[in-house]
Amino acid sequence: MPAAKPKSKKIFVLDTSVIIYNHNAINTFEENDVAIPITVFEELDNFKKGNDTKNFEAREFIRFMDRISGKTTMKNWRRLNGPTKGRFKVLMNEKSKLDACAVFGGDKPDHRILNAALKLVEDNPETKVILVTKDVNLRLKAKALNLQAEDYETGKVKDVDLLYTGKTLLDNVDPDAVDMLYAEGFCSLEALGITKANANHFFILKSSKSSALAYYNPITSRIERIEKHAVSRIMPRNAEQVFALHALLNPEVKLVTMQGIAGTGKTLLALAAAWEQRRNFKQVYLARPIVPLSNKDIGFLPGDIKSKLNPYMEPLWDNLKFIQNQFSEEDKDYKRITEAIEKEKLVITPLAYIRGRSISNVIFIVDEAQNLTPHEVKTIITRAGENTKIIFTGDIFQIDTPYLDAQSNGLTYLIDNIKQHALYAHIRLEKGERSELANLANDLL
Repeated sequence: MPAAKPKSKKIFVLDTSVIIYNHNAINTFEENDVAIPITVFEELDNFKKGNDTKNFEAREFIRFMDRISGKTTMKNWRRLNGPTKGRFKVLMNEKSKLDACAVFGGDKPDHRILNAALKLVEDNPETKVILVTKDVNLRLKAKALNLQAEDYETGKVKDVDLLYTGKTLLDNVDPDAVDMLYAEGFCSLEALGITKANANHFFILKSSKSSALAYYNPITSRIERIEKHAVSRIMPRNAEQVFALHALLNPEVKLVTMQGIAGTGKTLLALAAAWEQRRNFKQVYLARPIVPLSNKDIGFLPGDIKSKLNPYMEPLWDNLKFIQNQFSEEDKDYKRITEAIEKEKLVITPLAYIRGRSISNVIFIVDEAQNLTPHEVKTIITRAGENTKIIFTGDIFQIDTPYLDAQSNGLTYLIDNIKQHALYAHIRLEKGERSELANLANDLL
């Protein structure tokens, strides 16, 4: 057999959006070379202050570059750490024959980054130069200038239509297996004609005589029946909600994800289950990332910090009030919720306020998790201490941040990468239960 041709090395030019998505992106291009336009460093300088994720990523990248550059300059090609890594350098010259500033009108950072990449193409005619950016519009501008551009692909899930759902419908199940589930509470995988199942995977079983809801218990290695029951007076309305509550209440499951469209009950179920288990944990935290309206900073809103954050936290308070209103005002449980908030046993807060805090002995709900990056999700989970349960909820098709999509957000990444672990359970909620009107909007608009 003839020897395989060695891969031709490429030069990847990184945009600022890639850096603030993943500060370690420079190390993910194998043996290829990586170039950083000087304008990127100018933009990172504006991002380095603050408590948001993009500020953290900017600071980490700046520290990394300072560490690997040592006492030498970065104007010339230098080897990245590691024998299989390529080279890197900072692009100082942003003057090319085809001037993006003149073409698109305006001396903008994006146009200077385009010029840096175009100049690199002129200087390296034998090497493929590719601009890597998570900014869709910048990719389109690059292609308009005949400059190859692509999204940052590391960590992206290729086909979200095949994303793990956490459940399986089995028709024509042996009636004896279903009868055994009701009589003994369990049956074997083989009885259902299955040889293997993911840990904590859920099943809707239908036979010619009856049906049952069940899940695969990785501890006992058998299929066990699930019963429908109310939690904090919230009664599940469909099989998926029954599965969700089972995962949320299962003490052996330390990490739960729930994905689904608006109105499927993700946040409400998570909060109801957390309140039900409040005696098992020191605190219940319900947090969500702040995605400013129209990409404006929250500083433009009037009032103190609490007033500025209230509009973002209001949906969480609505769900808590819904649970509280299941009880009368004279009921002890109604008063307990108010007392839990006053004593900070139950805390609703922006996700940015959680960073740096220990989350031991806490049940921690992260709402709108589709607006997190994979790195943010990993950071949250790695902070989990003893007796901590983490719940992520969200809709991967409703993303409010400009550099994430259904394939690259943290919730999708988590579901795709951890689905076989015994500590984890996932369920995709598909049936809207908010109202007939809400279902109509989801289906037809």
